[in-house]
Amino acid sequence: MQPSSPADQANIDLLANTIHALQNGLTSLPLSAAMDTTEAWQQQFLLSGQPELQNIAREIGNLQSLLTSGVLDGPIIGRSLSMLGAQTSELMKTAPEERKLGLNQLSTLLLRLGGELEADNNGR
Repeated sequence: MQPSSPADQANIDLLANTIHALQNGLTSLPLSAAMDTTEAWQQQFLLSGQPELQNIAREIGNLQSLLTSGVLDGPIIGRSLSMLGAQTSELMKTAPEERKLGLNQLSTLLLRLGGELEADNNGR
């Protein structure tokens, strides 16, 4: 099936690239690459006009703030990743069939990585 526009192909590529980057692990992802990727998602979601996507954009903004605050707090970053994973999971309910697999992969990765970070320093 051909994507209907260059924007659709860009979205598919962004999803695939995000999944690939997260599969390699958070520590292998340079902060600049993480910021570029989150910025691309945030802009797309803010401009969507869809409240559920705009909520994800706000959480992405929160994650960006956490990543650039100077002090990386694993459990707090983990909670943000987990929130993004849960929000992504909700998107699957209304997503086009051809996007569901990628969204499921992304959601699973965000929830797993978020959970790992949340557990790292519990009870500090």
